[in-house]
Amino acid sequence: MQTSNAQLQQDGAAQVPVEPMLEEAPVRTLQGWTFRALQVICVLIATWTLYGTIYLVPSYTFRMVHLGLVLVGIFWLFPARAGSKSSPTIIDWICMAIAIAGLAYVHLDLDDFVNRAVIPTNWDLFFGGAIMLLTLEACRRTVGWPLVIVILAVLAYAFFGNLLPPPWGHRGYSIVRLIGHLFITQDGIFGVPLDVSVTLITLFVIYGAILEQTGAGRFFLDFAFALTRGKTTVGVTRSVILSSFLLGGPSGSGTATTLTVGAVANPMLRKAGYSPDRAGALFAAGGIGAVLSPPVMGAASFLIAEMLNVPYLTVVQMALMPTLLYYVGIFVMIEADSRRQQLAGVRVDYTPADTAWNLVKKYWFHLSSLFVVVILMVVGFSTVYAILWSIVAAAAFSYLRADTRLTPKRLWTSLYQSGREVLSVAAICAAAGMLVGAVNLTGLGFKFSDIIIGMAGGSLVLTLILTAVILMVIGLAMPITASYVVAAVITVPAMTKLGVPDVAAHMFVFYYALLSEVSPPVALAPMAAAALTGGNPWRTTMITWLYTLPCFVVPFMFTINTDGLALLLIGSWGNILWTNATALLAVVALGAGIGGWLITAVRPVERAALILAGMLMFYPATMADFAGIAILVITGAVLKHRAMRTPGTAPS
Repeated sequence: MQTSNAQLQQDGAAQVPVEPMLEEAPVRTLQGWTFRALQVICVLIATWTLYGTIYLVPSYTFRMVHLGLVLVGIFWLFPARAGSKSSPTIIDWICMAIAIAGLAYVHLDLDDFVNRAVIPTNWDLFFGGAIMLLTLEACRRTVGWPLVIVILAVLAYAFFGNLLPPPWGHRGYSIVRLIGHLFITQDGIFGVPLDVSVTLITLFVIYGAILEQTGAGRFFLDFAFALTRGKTTVGVTRSVILSSFLLGGPSGSGTATTLTVGAVANPMLRKAGYSPDRAGALFAAGGIGAVLSPPVMGAASFLIAEMLNVPYLTVVQMALMPTLLYYVGIFVMIEADSRRQQLAGVRVDYTPADTAWNLVKKYWFHLSSLFVVVILMVVGFSTVYAILWSIVAAAAFSYLRADTRLTPKRLWTSLYQSGREVLSVAAICAAAGMLVGAVNLTGLGFKFSDIIIGMAGGSLVLTLILTAVILMVIGLAMPITASYVVAAVITVPAMTKLGVPDVAAHMFVFYYALLSEVSPPVALAPMAAAALTGGNPWRTTMITWLYTLPCFVVPFMFTINTDGLALLLIGSWGNILWTNATALLAVVALGAGIGGWLITAVRPVERAALILAGMLMFYPATMADFAGIAILVITGAVLKHRAMRTPGTAPS
C-alpha cells in the first residue's frame, strides 16, 4: 500500500500540523517508492548529524556530506517550477548526480584540496562552480529568488569592483579567485552558517520532532488551556498566548506554532463570534514569538552565537527579556482589543482534557523541555552536547508512560520530519556562506556602513531607523534567517562604528528580522493564519501588525543607550532590575495607549498620555523613567476613578 506524507504525520503522537521551519515554495506530492526514498534521504540527514556529533567527524567531511544529502533531498522534493511532475525529472537526476560527484571528488584528496584555494585546478573550478550553482538553485527552489538575486549581485560586485567609482570600488577578483575562496576555504559555502546548520539547527530540530512525537505538543496545549481556564474569549486568548509561548520555546518554529495553536483554538473563537481576521492575527502574533523564545529559538539565533563567537547560552540569556516584553506587549494589545470589541465576556463552550494539576502529574516530564537544555549548558556542557543529551533525556522520559513512548515507528517519523524541516534552512545557510564570504573578501560591509552613516548624518537614532527600514524591506521577500544574514553583514558595521556593542547590534537585527514576519504588506505568518481561519490576508496582516506594534520600540532601548544593555541582562543587577521593570511598564503603557483600554475605555487625550509615558520609560534614563511612571500613575488613577463611577466599564 502506498504511504503519503500526510499519512505518516498522522501516525505520530502529537496529532498536530507539521510545518517546515521556514515558508517554502510548493513541493511535489510524492507517493510510493518516491516518498519512501525521500524518507530515507531525510532520515540520513538527521542520523548523519547525530553520528558526526558523537564520533567527531572532521569539519570538512561533516559539512560536505550534510550539504550533499540536503541538495539531493531538495532536488528530489522541490520542483524546478510550479506544476512540475510528481517525481524527479531528468534534470533533477543530473543535478543530484553532479552534487554527489562534486562532493565525492573533494574527498579523493582532501588534504591537498584544502590547500589549493589560491591555485585551484581545472577540476576544482569545474566542481566548485557546479556546487555553487546547485546551491543557488536549491535556495531558489526552496525560498524563492530574492536571496539568490542578492548573492548574485554581491558576486557581480566582487567580479566587477575594479570598474566602480569610490567609495564602492575595489581591486576586483577573478572567477578563479572567487571559486577558490568560496568553495575551497571555510569562508564560503562550507563556512560558519553551514556548520551551524549541520550541528545546532539539525540537533534542535530533532529534539523538537521527538518532543512532538511523544506528545509534548498536545500536553502544552491542554496545559495552557487548563491553566488559564479559557471559558470566555478573553480566557481563550490568554490560553493562546500562553500555549504559543510553551510550544514555541521547544520548537523554535513560528509558522508551526501558529498553525498548531490555531487548529485547536480557532473553532472556539469562531463560535464565540471572533472574526476570522482577528483570530488569525491572534494566532500569528503569538506564534511568531516562537522564533524569539528560549531555549530553542529560530535558526538565526545559532548564527548569532557563531558570528559573535559566544556560547549559545549567552544568546538565550540576551533573549529572555525581549521575549517577555514581546509576549506582554501582544497580551496587553489583544486584551485591550477584545474589550473594545466587547468580546471579553462571551462564553466559550470548551472543557480542557483534564485539570492542570492532573496533566502535570501525568506528563510532568514534558516540562523538562523548557529548562533541561539551559541547565546542561549552565553546568558546563557545550551547546552541541547539551542538546544531544537533551534528545537522549526526551527519548528516555517518553518511556515513563505507554501513550508517550518513542516507539521505532515514532522515532523514524521524528528523524524524517527533522531532515525534512532542515532542507530549506540548510540551503539558506549554504547560500549565506557564499554571501558572507564575498562580503568579507570585498569589504562591502564596511563600505555599506559608511553609506548608511553618511545618509544618517552620523546620528545613531537615524542609523537605527534606517537599519529597521532596511530589515522591513528585506523581510518582504526573505525568511527570518536570510533577512538576518543579509542585514547583519551590511548594517551591523554601521551600528558598531557609532558605538553600539556587537551583541546589541546583532540582537537589533535579529529582533527586526523577526518583526518583518508580521509587517505589511507581505507577512508570512499572518498569511498562514488567514488561510487557517478563512480570514482576509490583508486585514489579518494589519491587525497582527497592530498587536505587535509596541514591540517595535524594544530594540531601540538596548541600542540607543549603553544602559539599555540591561534588557539583555548585561550590567549591574541594580540597573538590570530597574531597566527591565520600567521596560515592562513601558510596554503596558504603550499597549494600553495604542489599544485604547486600561481598566476602562481610554479617551484620545489619555491615549496620548499613555503613549508618552511608554516612550519616556523606554529611554533608559532615570529622569525619563520617573516622568513616565508619574504620567502612567496619574492616568491610571483617572481611568480607575471613571471606571468606578461608570457601571459596566470595569473589567469583568
